[in-house]
Order: sequence, then structure tokens, then C-alpha cells
Amino acid sequence: MSHAEPTSEPISAEIKQAAQALLTQLTLEEKAKLCSGQDFWHLEGIERLGLAPVMVTDGPHGLRKQGAAADHLGANKSIPATCFPTASSLASSWDRELMHDVGAALGEHCVEENVAVLLGPGMNIKRHPLCGRNFEYFSEDPLISGEIAAALVSGIQSQGVGACLKHFAVNNQEFGRMYMDAIVDPRTLREIYLKGFEIAVKKSAPWMVMCAYNRLNGEYCSEHNWLLNEVLRDEWGFDGAVVTDWGAANDRVLGVQSGLDLEMPSSGGINDKLVLNAVENGELSEADLNNTVLRNLCISLAGAQLPERNPNIDLTAHHQLARRAAVESCVLLKNSSKILPINNSESVALIGAFAKKPRFQGAGSSQVRPTQVDTLFNALSESIDNLVYAEGFDAKYSELDQGLIDEAVAAAKACSVAIVYAGLPGIYESEGFDREHMQLPEQHNRLIQAVVQANPRTVVVLANGAPVEMPWIDQVPAVLEGYLAGQASGSAIADILIGLANPSGKLTETFPLSLEDVPSNTWFPGERRQIQYREGLYVGYRYFDSANRPVLFPFGHGLSYSSFAYSDAQTSTSTVSADLTTPTTIQVSVAVKNTGAMAGAECVQVYRHALNSKVYRPDQELAGFAKIFLQPDEQSTVTIRISSADFAYFDQGMNQPNIEPGQYTLRIGASSRDIRQTLELTIGDPSQQKTAQPSPQALSCLGPKLDQTVIQVSDEAFAQMLGKAAPKGEPPRPFHANSSLAEIGETWLGAKIKAKAVEGFLKGMGLGNNDATIRKMFEEMANNMPLRGIVLFQQGNLSYRKMHLLLAILNKQPLRALKFYFAKDE
Repeated sequence: MSHAEPTSEPISAEIKQAAQALLTQLTLEEKAKLCSGQDFWHLEGIERLGLAPVMVTDGPHGLRKQGAAADHLGANKSIPATCFPTASSLASSWDRELMHDVGAALGEHCVEENVAVLLGPGMNIKRHPLCGRNFEYFSEDPLISGEIAAALVSGIQSQGVGACLKHFAVNNQEFGRMYMDAIVDPRTLREIYLKGFEIAVKKSAPWMVMCAYNRLNGEYCSEHNWLLNEVLRDEWGFDGAVVTDWGAANDRVLGVQSGLDLEMPSSGGINDKLVLNAVENGELSEADLNNTVLRNLCISLAGAQLPERNPNIDLTAHHQLARRAAVESCVLLKNSSKILPINNSESVALIGAFAKKPRFQGAGSSQVRPTQVDTLFNALSESIDNLVYAEGFDAKYSELDQGLIDEAVAAAKACSVAIVYAGLPGIYESEGFDREHMQLPEQHNRLIQAVVQANPRTVVVLANGAPVEMPWIDQVPAVLEGYLAGQASGSAIADILIGLANPSGKLTETFPLSLEDVPSNTWFPGERRQIQYREGLYVGYRYFDSANRPVLFPFGHGLSYSSFAYSDAQTSTSTVSADLTTPTTIQVSVAVKNTGAMAGAECVQVYRHALNSKVYRPDQELAGFAKIFLQPDEQSTVTIRISSADFAYFDQGMNQPNIEPGQYTLRIGASSRDIRQTLELTIGDPSQQKTAQPSPQALSCLGPKLDQTVIQVSDEAFAQMLGKAAPKGEPPRPFHANSSLAEIGETWLGAKIKAKAVEGFLKGMGLGNNDATIRKMFEEMANNMPLRGIVLFQQGNLSYRKMHLLLAILNKQPLRALKFYFAKDE
């Protein structure tokens, strides 16, 4: 079998023509006004020209449409909407068609609610397992990130609404995300952190791309001409609009010049005035402004057509789709002695508060108000007559409680099998802050260890958005990774546990044994306002497989109640040209047979390996994949198409992709460490060997020094990778517009201002002490908020003049303070 490319609906030529005509009727003031939003979620309208404000809203895995009480981080209620599994879960399905279906359902709901653009999917690389937002991202690998994102975008846009890829680019942590400078060498940037975006942009033509908060190699992504214009538009052909992450605009005029179209949310006109003044005084050309306005007009005009649509949304069908997605995304990590599936005639102890109070999504801007929630307790109660429940832990805080463990042990002893539903409470991982460690709460670990000691037939089900350590793994016979599987997670997990469904999910990230094994851990989360990506290409399995390091569970791993045999691997050709101007499509086929007794699905993965390469590169990299569903004893041929261009590396000496002629091995398997078949491929011919050599800047000496214990990257080696000396970072003082509240809080006055700002922020959101996770998220967000961000979020109530007055006082500059005290607001 082979997969069909999903269709996507880009903005039409008619819309673009109408936008061009409308542009000629705008005054300069109206053009400047259209550079930012009308409020928190709407683009500006021009009433005299009949241009209505259209809505965009959050929701990579469900629609998060809010009313008047709007915020960016999910504190205030949104309308009920189907909560699909989060990105880390969805990607584990490895199923493009399923992603298209989920995207189409999201698009239908957008049409129903008159939402022009859904702000998702998020597709940043999972560089480090502690990133608090990893649950919102797909993978540590750019290929599957790009393919899954493209399928989702195509599904969303098949309904005539827009999707928005985010966060562009290199936004891989929450700490200091609004000001940190990501220092990445050109090759790593191209091959790891931009590649997924490139795939999704070229395959699905999204309406919008959202720029990240952070800086990239010294420049804010919101004003990064190379990133937004040269790469995104000129190289990849993107013709949609670039929108800021909420509050990400730094220098608005420079942003317009650099390809940033839409600032969100509204700044209360502050930045619009700066844009207008810049055009009038010749600092900004009206041609650049026109380009920005034209792209924003296209979004508005396309969104204005939504009221004419009738989606006839079926929320019951959406819930069933969410259940199907959750089933396909659950990953069976371990199943010793085939303890799963459970016979429904057995007595079962169901342990863990998540069974009744499930954690099925993450906190923050992606948080959806579900239409319904299936619990594992209710789902199992429908199938298992002898079901005993024990709470095991508090779902919100999971503090140590021996009494709850004792109750769970008693229940486990009384039953033939025990299920412990454990994981990470919301306060452990969220947008706004990074995790502190990779461990489950101590209460969860003690509970699992006590239960398995009481009943060796113990199954652990996990609810978490990213890898965790499992100190009990050798004692527990079965582990099911449920991730954050959406509102139907309870029913989906029950289907798998009792054998109504066959697990088919595969990991799209490596589960390391410990945090110390993670290749980027030495440089995470950075210091002196920068984070250095010294590990280079060695992200996730690219490192672990190259160094032959043991892991808890490898990339691509996932078990089934069936077994699958691979045979007769072939390629459509054994020799291809190294000429990148005319890439060759290589068809890799392999026969797969279901040798088990249950219908099931297998995800076939193809990895490329270069033999005797002179170029520094990982041992193997994912080159293609396909998922196939087979009945018992059924055999079918899987065909995976790979382009010869996929074998290129980015040669930073030549500043372009380059293919190294030579011998390659295609490794076909069920995971990165379960290779079943291999094929040989020759790229180029002898005459090319001398003419297509890599430049000196691409040779292996420029990669991190790799051994089985640590990645070693000296200052000199990192400078070679970058092509220049690495910047030293910034001192915290003197304070400036991008100093954070936490940084100014180190002074007496700054501490007072910080405390007042944080409490005012929380009070404005109506948060009390009972909202522990959301409160922590907002506090961390506020601590990392730069001062200029506070000005923008105040939407005109706080001026840049007052900010500069405060900075002068904090920096003990009395004359400068007097200047701003007596000056007029902008």
C-alpha cells in the first residue's frame, strides 16, 4: 500500500485579487492600523470599506474560542469543543490519514464558530525532555514533525479555513522564551529545526506562520529578515501571513521591513503609530507596508466568507474520532508474558486518581473545554464486573500519602490483576515553565512499587506529555503510554486494556534512562540570556543510536498484540544521481505479514545510513514511514517513496544542500533499534566522486566529539560549527526594554514592581489560590515577561515613555529619568 497526499485549500487567487484592489483604497493611517489586531483575537476591520474583523483563535488539538474575557493562556473559559489528543499523542499514531481527518474536524468546528484561522499546529523539535510545552509538539525528528503537521494543516484547510504553523523557529523551552537567544550552527538549524517547517509549508501551504518569541542567533524572530523573508518566503515559497506569538513584537517597524505582517494582540495603537510615523519620516517604505497589509487583507477576506458556510457539525462523530485517534496513539511500551489484554472475567483493581479525574490535555493556550470526558473507571465498569477502585494519589498535587498507598495495596492483593493509572499532574508540566526533572511524583513511584510487590500482575498506564523515568520498569510486566489522549482517553485506553482494540502507536521521541543521558542537558536551559545548541545534529535518537547508548525505550518503539514479519525488501532503483536539480524518487517496498491472531497495524520505518561518509552526520536518520492495517495472516506490500534530495546535508561552506556521492544503506524496521531488512543504494557515479566533494566546513571535524558517555564541545569546536566565535551572552545590567520582571526583581524597587505586576496580572485573570497549575503558569510567564511585553499587553494603558522612565530609575540615571518624566507619551 502507499499513502495519498492530502489536499489543502490555500487562499484563492480571487481573494488575492480582491485584496490588491482593496489595498488601493486604503489611507496610510488605515494601512498602519491593519498591521495589528483589533483586540485579543480579531484582526482589524475597516468599516467604511466593508472589511469586517475576522477571528483567529488557539487550539492545536481543539477549538479554544473565548468570549469577552479573553486571555492567551487558558485561564478563562472557552466554548465547549472536542478535545482531541495533544500533539505528542497524535504523532505517535504515525498516521497521515488520521491526522487529515482530525484536522478536517477541527476545521469544521472553526467554520461553525466563524473562526478564520486556527492557531496550530505547534511543531517545534523536542530538543530536551524537560520543555514544559513538549506535549504540544510532535517529535524529536523533523521528518515526522513535518509530515504530521502537513496532514493536519491540509485537513483543517480542506474546510476553507486557515491553519497556522508555530512557533517559527527554535523555540524549544519555556524558560526565558520571550528573550532568550538560541545560538545554533547553520547546518543544525537547517537539518533539524527548520526542516519540519519546510516540509509542512511546501506540502500544505498554510495560511499563516507564527513567529516565535525568542531570538535566533542574535535577532528576534519577529524581526528576522533572513528567517521570514529569505528562507520562509524566497526559498520555500510561502505566500501567507506571518503573525506574532501573542506579545512577541519587539521593534515593530523593523518587523514590517523583515516580513512580519500581523502583530497580536492589539497594542492599543502604540505600535501602529510607530509604523505610521516611520513611513511619514522615510524610515519605512510604503512598499514594505503594502506587502504587509496585502497579506493581512487576504486573511481577512478569506475569513469573511465563513458566515456563508453551513458545516453541519456532528459533535458525537467528533468524539468518536477523538476516541479512534486516542486508540491509535497509545503506545504499548512493555507487555511481558502477554499480560495484556485483560480478560474481562478477571477481578481488576483500578488504582490512581486519574481513572476518575483524568489528565487528558496540557495547560496553557491549547487548553480546550471538552464537550464530554470519558473516564477509565466508567469505561472499564461497562466491561468488567469485578472492578475495585482505589484513589492512590491526589490528582492535583500528588503529595506523599501512605494511607492512599495502603488502600491501593489492599485492593491489589484482593484482585487477580492491578492497573495503576499514574503520570504527571498538571502542575508538573505546562506552558509557561519547564519541568524540573524527569521523574514521576514520588507518591506515584512509591505507589507503583508497592502495588507490584503486592500483585506481580500489575499494568501501569501513564498520562504525561513527555518522557519520564521509570525506576520500577524491571518489576512491572506491562506499561501503556497513554500520553495526554484527549477527552475520549478513558474509553480508548479501556479498549486497549481489554482487547477491543489493538495498540499500534509508536514513540516519536526517545525515552532516555535518565536526564543525564540527554545530549543537550549540559546546555539546558542556558545562561546569560542565551542557550547554546552545542550538541548540533545529535538530537534524540540521532545521538543515542550514533553513540550506541542504552535507552529506556527507543525512537519508533511500540508493541502490538499481534506480530509482524518483514520480507522481500526492494527498491525501484539501486543507483541514483547526486544532482539536486533533478531529484529522483526512490520507491522502497517491503512485504509485511500479520503473523498474530488479532487484526492490527504496523508502522514501517525507513532509516538512511551513509557508508564511509566524510561528512559529520548521525549514524542513521528517518527517511520515510507508512502505516498498514492487516487482518490475521494477511500480507501486503508497503511502498514508501523517498526522494534522492532527502539524502542531502546542508553544506554551510557552500551555503546550500549538497549530496555526498557514495554508498548508502536503507534500514527498514519497526523502530530505530529493530531493523528487519536492509537495502543498498548508490548515489552518484565515479566521475562525480571528485567533483562533488563536501566543502571543508562540512567535514566531520566540525561535529561534536562523540563517545559513549558524553558529547564534548569546546568553545573552539562550537566556534567552528557556527563559523564564528560564539557570543558570550548578555549581563543582566544595565536594564533595558527586554529585561524581564524576574531580572529587575533583583533590585528593591524592581521587586516591588514585579510583585505588583504579578498580582495584578493574576487578579485581572480572576485567579485564586485554588487554580494551582494556572497560577503557577501565569507567575512563571510574568517572571519571564520583558518590560516591553508588559507595555504591549496593556494595550495603550502603559506607554513606552513610562517604561523608559522606570528603566532610567532602575539604572540610577537621574538626568535620563527627568527627561522621560517631562516628555510626552508617544
